[in-house]
Amino acid sequence: MIPPVANNFVAGEDAPAALDHVRELNADGVGAILNLLGEHYDDPAKAADDAAAYCDLVDDIADAGVDACISVKPSQLGIDVGEDVFRENLADVVARAEVRGVFVWLDMEDHTTTDATLDAFEHHVTDHAAMGVCVQANLRRTREDLERLVELPGTVRLVKGAYDPPKEVAYRGKATVNERYREELEYLFEHADHVAVGSHDPEMVGYALDLHDEYGTEFEIQMLMGVREEAQFQLAEAGYDVNQYVPYGDKWLSYFYRRVRERKENALFALRAILG
Repeated sequence: MIPPVANNFVAGEDAPAALDHVRELNADGVGAILNLLGEHYDDPAKAADDAAAYCDLVDDIADAGVDACISVKPSQLGIDVGEDVFRENLADVVARAEVRGVFVWLDMEDHTTTDATLDAFEHHVTDHAAMGVCVQANLRRTREDLERLVELPGTVRLVKGAYDPPKEVAYRGKATVNERYREELEYLFEHADHVAVGSHDPEMVGYALDLHDEYGTEFEIQMLMGVREEAQFQLAEAGYDVNQYVPYGDKWLSYFYRRVRERKENALFALRAILG
């Protein structure tokens, strides 16, 4: 059972609980991006099980008629086992999503999997445009990747990057990463048809609003469950397209502690909740 403090970051241990959270979000004008927790499988059976669970989740979303989509991790679908395993499992999920009319996001993980992730995205998005892929602004290669992606259907979610790649392949330092994020965000607003702004940074969200005014590009704002939720609801009330990334599942413990470690305010929030 998930303790109350973790419930702020994880929407329960199963799909029905996650869908209940989605309905609450939808009532406040916010959409949901559902992610079944799990990653870095070295057992092909576990990857296949999660792929099947995502297919069932697609059916649940479609049957419930809620404003939600799914987001899958390559390592969850078996990329650590082999790229062929990842491709096969992703194909099953995308095929079910296409039939049921559910959008599929492809998360981006460690920099060593970037090529395989983008190649898989390009392979599927040409026939299934209701897809998006995450790109990390802190990687030195990102502009080249964006130049490739804006020529494809689908949507790019731009994030700063939560991983810690070596300096040979990534920009280091908060100020430098912020600068890269702003530059790549403007490139997307100038060249893409739709942009997903994955950021909790008020400065970056405000910059996205300015870019929308300048270029007129359609966009959405994506934030995590449990992080700046009041801002999410305020932006939705102001008429902006806001989607909350909603994790769920029995592998919640490691995810919860990762969220707490990432931001000082998250840690303080958790401590206050524990101490009452």
